[in-house]
Amino acid sequence: MADPRKSSETGDRPDLMTAIIFVGFGTLGLWAGRDLTLGTASAMGPGYLPKIVSWLLIAVGVVIGGTGFFRPREDIARPKLRPLAIILAAVVGFAFIAEFFGFVAASVWLLLVGSIADSDSKLREVILLTAALTAFGALVFIVGLGVQMPIWPF
Repeated sequence: MADPRKSSETGDRPDLMTAIIFVGFGTLGLWAGRDLTLGTASAMGPGYLPKIVSWLLIAVGVVIGGTGFFRPREDIARPKLRPLAIILAAVVGFAFIAEFFGFVAASVWLLLVGSIADSDSKLREVILLTAALTAFGALVFIVGLGVQMPIWPF
């Protein structure tokens, strides 16, 4: 049986592109926080977390890039625009619905519309997961963390 990865010399190296993105964001974070004081672990300054996270991004990028050199080239599939548009509509809809109708309605919108992006999703699973994730999100964000968002529209 043929390997799903095509090991031709004309293919792409997606791991290298991922590494470039990670290292780029890490470098951008270091540059953006260059004027912030680092501090120490016991007395953290405002730049402590951004710089640590930026260095971790760079380290992950180097590791991914290093392993990417030893993997065979593979063809990268063209992005599918329909799922991207559906996810964008779900997230934007969440922002608008949460303001006027509350967290529960916005969460149900996000999960139900977002599930349309996956052609393999089953209605029963989507409904059960929507109920569970909405309840969990309300408990964690609204009750536990005290996010200032109405739960219900009334």
